[in-house]
Amino acid sequence: MSDWIRVCAQSELLPGEFKIAWDGDTAIAVFNVDGELYAIEDICTHDGGELAGGDIHGFEVECPRHGARFDMRTGAALCPPAYEPVAKFPVKVESAQVYVRDDRYD
Repeated sequence: MSDWIRVCAQSELLPGEFKIAWDGDTAIAVFNVDGELYAIEDICTHDGGELAGGDIHGFEVECPRHGARFDMRTGAALCPPAYEPVAKFPVKVESAQVYVRDDRYD
């Protein structure tokens, strides 16, 4: 089972912001959308570009390279040129700290 990885203090991840955490070679983008935290793999399934830093539209993040959109709640690809989903990860807040973990291999 993967261990929880500290991302940041909860006060450092305000609504509309994101932080990147690393689990080995996996970059995980943690987004705060209106006070709710969501975590997805920070890689566009279309061409491998980073998603973090792309425009946010509600619960969707838009890849800054070619405009593919992904649902941060589910990881689903929502429009071309991406057709495959990104991995999504559990997030927790404990003692005012934000944690994430890669549970794909549990």
